Amino acid sequence: MTRIAVLIPCFNEEKTIARVVADFRAALPGALICVGDNNSTDETAEIAKIAGARVLHERRKGKGNVMRRMFADVDADLFVLVDGDDTYDAFAAPVMVNLLVRDGLDMVNGARQSASAAAFRRGHAFGNRALTELVRRLFDAQFNDMLSGYKVMSRRFVKTFPALASGFETETELTVHALELRVPCAELPTPYRERPEGSASKLHTLRDGMRILFLVVQLMKHGKPFLFFGVLSAAAALAGLLIGAPVIVEFFQTGLVPRLPSAVLSAALMIIAALGLTAGVILETVARIGREAKRLAYLSVAPHVTDDPRAASDPGTLLRLTR
Repeated sequence: MTRIAVLIPCFNEEKTIARVVADFRAALPGALICVGDNNSTDETAEIAKIAGARVLHERRKGKGNVMRRMFADVDADLFVLVDGDDTYDAFAAPVMVNLLVRDGLDMVNGARQSASAAAFRRGHAFGNRALTELVRRLFDAQFNDMLSGYKVMSRRFVKTFPALASGFETETELTVHALELRVPCAELPTPYRERPEGSASKLHTLRDGMRILFLVVQLMKHGKPFLFFGVLSAAAALAGLLIGAPVIVEFFQTGLVPRLPSAVLSAALMIIAALGLTAGVILETVARIGREAKRLAYLSVAPHVTDDPRAASDPGTLLRLTR
């Protein structure tokens, strides 16, 4: 029997959590509904329990910390990750689950589609587009909504995900992990609505945007070190040439080096460029070994196979098997 777990990381979502739990119980009958309570100061955990959810508690603040705990402690064949703010459509989950099983995927990303301008704050929308485009260019991504909190993932993907991020940048980490391992993924448009009245977003546009950008730079440094250090080396070499060119020209003309500080600075920049390029070459080899280790860990987990072959052709079969 296919086991499905719905993971709902939450912080102070007492206004919405009961409806989210009820909707996913209706959309995915037989699935385990698990709420990750992140030190809420309201009645989120109690309401989730009354609604029939299993509640895990994580004291360290941050969505990434909650997800790390749930990924480690919850076992299932398929995982549905969703926010607890009632902005995502629970009845899109069966379609995403069936797409993942039918096509043998490891992750399906729910790309948010909304007819309401109030669903997306202007700063959030701009930051999402900018960061998604940056990751698309750096890691050859096929996603249009990298920061969506609505995803369906296979067991082998979840159980080999390192989950190092602590906050909202964890969605970026998930995406880059999938791209680094080159696992089969897809994206599906899903309805997205504005938050219910009385519910407030925990995402801070500038602060969390900078944290996500910093994480992208870190992931680039660890995942593509030759490109990262190559860019820095090229910048240092260019600065060294611009500073040193007049000194060299003057030396050939007069045989003297009157601007000694410029000559020393130029030489230092060229040495830094050479060291940076060397570091990039060495770390690229280390990163390749790391990717191979991640890939072997991923392959050590058996792929999910449904008990009934009809699930590949009949979208309702998989859900019937979970009941």
